[in-house]
Amino acid sequence: MFVDKTLVCRGCGQEFIFTAGEQQFYQLKGLLNEPGRCPTCRAARKAARASAGLDELEPRRREMHPTICAECGAQTLVPFLPRGDKPVYCSPCFDRVRAMSR
Repeated sequence: MFVDKTLVCRGCGQEFIFTAGEQQFYQLKGLLNEPGRCPTCRAARKAARASAGLDELEPRRREMHPTICAECGAQTLVPFLPRGDKPVYCSPCFDRVRAMSR
């Protein structure tokens, strides 16, 4: 069903083989796009991301922003920049408001 394909790496410009087995694996995982980088460039990119702390296995640290809870008035930290047009809640109040809306 699958046949080996020759692709061009967008990282180094070299040709590489996208094997029938790799194509089958991509299909089984539901991946729709062919790889854009050769295995060497993929490994190098993964290593660079890991050393920069962007590896999927290590969660990215979120910048937290101080705000006041719209429900109880307590100071809290949220992982987004409050815009002022919508209420922002601390975790306990958020859970309570969300439970009441169901």
